[in-house]
Amino acid sequence: MGVKNLWDILESCKKTLPLHYLQNKRLCVDLSCWLIQFQNASRSPACAKEKLYIRSLFHRLRALIALNCSLIFVTDGSIPSIKLSTYRQRLGFGSEVAREDVNSQSMPSLRRNMGSEFSCAIKEAKVLGMALGIPCLDGLEEAEAECALLNSASLCDGCFTSDSDIFLFGARTVYREIILGEGGYVVCYEMEDIEKNLGFGRNSLISLALLLGSDYSQRVHGFGPETACRLVKSIGNDTILSQIVSEGLIMAKKYKGKKNTGKVLSCDVNKENDSGLRHNNCTNGKNLGLHDQFLEVINAYLKPKCHSPDSEAVLRVCTQHPFLRTQLQQICARYFGWDPDKTDQYILPKIAERDLRRFANLRSTSSKLGIRIPLDEIPVPCPVSAIVKQRKVQGRECYEVSWHNIDGLKTSIVPVDLIESACPEKIAEFIEKKGEGKKQSRRPRPRKSSKAAFAEVDIQLQGLLLNIESQSNYLSDKTNHCQPIDVNSVEPEVIDLSTPSPPFRACEFAIGRMVTDQHVDLINVSDSENDLSPEHEKKARALRLFIDSIRRDLY
Repeated sequence: MGVKNLWDILESCKKTLPLHYLQNKRLCVDLSCWLIQFQNASRSPACAKEKLYIRSLFHRLRALIALNCSLIFVTDGSIPSIKLSTYRQRLGFGSEVAREDVNSQSMPSLRRNMGSEFSCAIKEAKVLGMALGIPCLDGLEEAEAECALLNSASLCDGCFTSDSDIFLFGARTVYREIILGEGGYVVCYEMEDIEKNLGFGRNSLISLALLLGSDYSQRVHGFGPETACRLVKSIGNDTILSQIVSEGLIMAKKYKGKKNTGKVLSCDVNKENDSGLRHNNCTNGKNLGLHDQFLEVINAYLKPKCHSPDSEAVLRVCTQHPFLRTQLQQICARYFGWDPDKTDQYILPKIAERDLRRFANLRSTSSKLGIRIPLDEIPVPCPVSAIVKQRKVQGRECYEVSWHNIDGLKTSIVPVDLIESACPEKIAEFIEKKGEGKKQSRRPRPRKSSKAAFAEVDIQLQGLLLNIESQSNYLSDKTNHCQPIDVNSVEPEVIDLSTPSPPFRACEFAIGRMVTDQHVDLINVSDSENDLSPEHEKKARALRLFIDSIRRDLY
C-alpha cells in the first residue's frame, strides 16, 4: 500500500508515456505488486487453477523483452518488525508469518511462510523469469526498498511498483501502471517533477507518512492530505524531520492554532477508550513514546535493510542472463498446456526483435562516438539476414525479415523504423532487388511490321465503312428520304491514300450499294443540314477524322 493518499497528492506529477519509451532501459520489478494485480484481475477459482496470473505475466514480459528492456525481479524478504501489525491486519493475523516467530519481539525482522499460496506463485514467476533470462534479487526485507536503492545508485533506470512508499526509500523514477496492446502506455512519476511542482523532497514525503499513516505507523488524528501538505510546505524539506524529532507533534498543534500547545495529538485507533491499548497500536506493539516511534519510522525509511550496491547478489543480477528455450517450452507445457511450436511462435519473434534493438543500440552508440563501421565489418553480426517483403500491421509500416542464427524462426515482422536504425543497408539491398525483379518481369512488346500495320489499318477502315453503310441502309429504308438513282450514272470516288489530302472543301461523299433492281440508295454524309440523324453525322465525322489521321501517319 505505502503512504495513505500519497498517490492522490502526486496526481499532478503523473505522466502517461508511450510504451516504446521503455526501450533499451534496465528496470526493476516489485514482483509481488505485479502478481497481486494479476490475481485481482482473475479472482475466480477456475482462473487460479489455469494459472492465468502466470500467463498474464508471460505476455507482459514478452512485450518488454521485444523493447530490449533488461528486467530484474525483486522479491520481499523478511517482514520488518515495525510492519508486523500491518501485515497481521492485512493478511488475517499473520498467515504469512512463520508460526514459531510470531511471539518473538527481539528479532529485527520475521521470516515469511514460504509454503503459502502466494509464496508458491512467487516461485512460479521466478522460474518463468529465469527461463526468459530475467534474474531475481531476493530482498533482505522490503522489495520496494531494494528497487529504490538500485535506482538511486543508477543501477537501473526505473522501478515498477504500486507501493507509493518507494519514493520514501529514495527512488527517482517509478512506473505505477503498464498497458499493453495498440496504443500501449506506462504511467510514470519522476521525483524531479515532485520536487519541482510540489516542493516535496524525500524528507517531506516521510513527514507526510508520519501525519497521514503508512505501513509503519498510524495516521495522526486531525490531519488530512490538504492540512498535512500545508504543514510540511510551511516548514520546508530541509528541517521538517529534525523539527518532528525534536518537538514531536507540538509543532503540529502550533500550526493548527490550538490553545493547548503542550498536549500531544493522539493517533487514530478507531476511537478506542483504553489509552494503553491506543498507545500500543500507535507504536505497532512496542512500548515506545511518540518520539521514539517517529524516530523508528524515519530510520526505517532512511536506512532500510537492503543489499549494498556493490554486493555479490546485486552484481549477479546486473549481468546479462541467457534465454533458455528448452526450459521455457517445458514451463509453458506444464502451466498452459502448450506444445513447443506454440511457445516458439509466442516468444521467438520477440527474442529476435530484442536482438535487433541491441544491434541498433550498438550502432547508435558507435555513431555518437564518431565511429562509423560498415555493416559487413562490424564484429557483432547483424541479426537480420534479408528483408522479404513490405507489410502493414495495424496501420504501421513494417518489414517481414528473415533471421540469422535463430533456431526455430524463419521470418517475422518488425517495424520499419527499427530496420532503418539497425541496418539501413538491408533496406537498400531490398529496394535494389525489387527493382531488378520488376525489370526482369517486363516483357518487350513485339513490334509489328509495316505491312502488318497497313493491313490492320485497312481492316479497321473497312469495318468502319461497313458499319456506316449498314446504318445508312436501315435509315433509308425507314424514312424513304433517299432518291433512287441509276447505278450507271454514279461514278464511285476513288480515295488515294498515298497522296496528301486535298485542301478542305465542302463536298458530298457518297457510298453506293448494289441492289437487285440495279438501284442504290444514296447516303449523304456531309455536314449539311440534310443529315438524317445525329448518329449518322457522328459516324461520318469519325470516318473523315480516321482517314485524315491515316494520311498524317503515312506522310
